[in-house]
Amino acid sequence: MSVENWNEFVRQTDARMAAVRKGAPDVAKGFAQLAQASITPGALDSKTKELIALAIGITARCDGCLAYHSKAAARHGATREEILETISVSVYMGGGPSMIYGAEALAAFDAFTNEG
Repeated sequence: MSVENWNEFVRQTDARMAAVRKGAPDVAKGFAQLAQASITPGALDSKTKELIALAIGITARCDGCLAYHSKAAARHGATREEILETISVSVYMGGGPSMIYGAEALAAFDAFTNEG
């Protein structure tokens, strides 16, 4: 899947996720708590954790992961160069499919920062 408008993709996904949160509130609450606890700074800062999540999203070929974690990485101050290095590690670990999804991740980051 190639997303043309990452901002619209996030809006659509947010709306769809609202239905999941309504239908499975306990699961949604637990997932939100897990996400918050996982990204809270500790030995690693939040930006580094979001870059790790983005790398996993690239290797897992998860469009939603690309959108949300590239947006969060931008919010935590990631640079385009850091995104490109994250893509490089993802390609190393995930091969050709990660190269394609790495390009998608860069497009998503650029859409949220207007750097591209």
